[in-house]
Amino acid sequence: MREAASPAVLVVEDDAAINEVVARRLERDGVMVTAAFSGTEARLLLDQRAFDLVICDLMLPGMMGEDLLRSIRCTHPGLPVIVISAKATPADKVELLGMGADDYLGKPFDLDELAARVQVQLRHQAAAVDGAASPDVVRAGRWTIDRAAHVLTVEGHEVPLTRTEFNMVELLASHPGRVFTKQQLFEHAQGEPYQAQSSTVNAHISNLRAKLKPTGTAGCIQTVWGIGFKFDASDTLKVS
Repeated sequence: MREAASPAVLVVEDDAAINEVVARRLERDGVMVTAAFSGTEARLLLDQRAFDLVICDLMLPGMMGEDLLRSIRCTHPGLPVIVISAKATPADKVELLGMGADDYLGKPFDLDELAARVQVQLRHQAAAVDGAASPDVVRAGRWTIDRAAHVLTVEGHEVPLTRTEFNMVELLASHPGRVFTKQQLFEHAQGEPYQAQSSTVNAHISNLRAKLKPTGTAGCIQTVWGIGFKFDASDTLKVS
């Protein structure tokens, strides 16, 4: 992450009017905004400089937003991404969260709400970089969780996680056997009040299990029906 007084945000939106009003609103909060008007331009900018957050539309020329999101997750796994799109069905949201989006707003959206969500993601980013989280390392089964670096490794192999996914993993693995409700997981991971976002939590858990499956440790995140989820360290020893 770039060391500077003001956070840097990349706004990827081909509608120049929307791009401009978003930039103006975020700049009121002291954010440095860079505009990109295509997925291809955004990809080039991400290769050239460091950003603290990306706001991304889906319907983009050059490279579609979904492809850009996948690319970011491969090259910048810890970079928060907020998707803004007219595609706003629950299925769309679940799919995008499964791809690795940290947050989602359907169009039309309120600028103040977007600004608030940006600040939530930036606070998480700052906490990760500044070591606000406890710097100790959590070892659970075959997992090693570095809280300061926000990194999960399984027997030395790093599993690329979004910030939201890491926060959920860290909470679950730090309290083996304890059941956490969806509300508790959401509020810990997102740092904002829970608003019946059950599908959001389910999407993140599903995405986590998919990423962990190649390591043979997906089963350690167990569903407790009617309550929530828990971490079972014994299941990290199973190969499946």
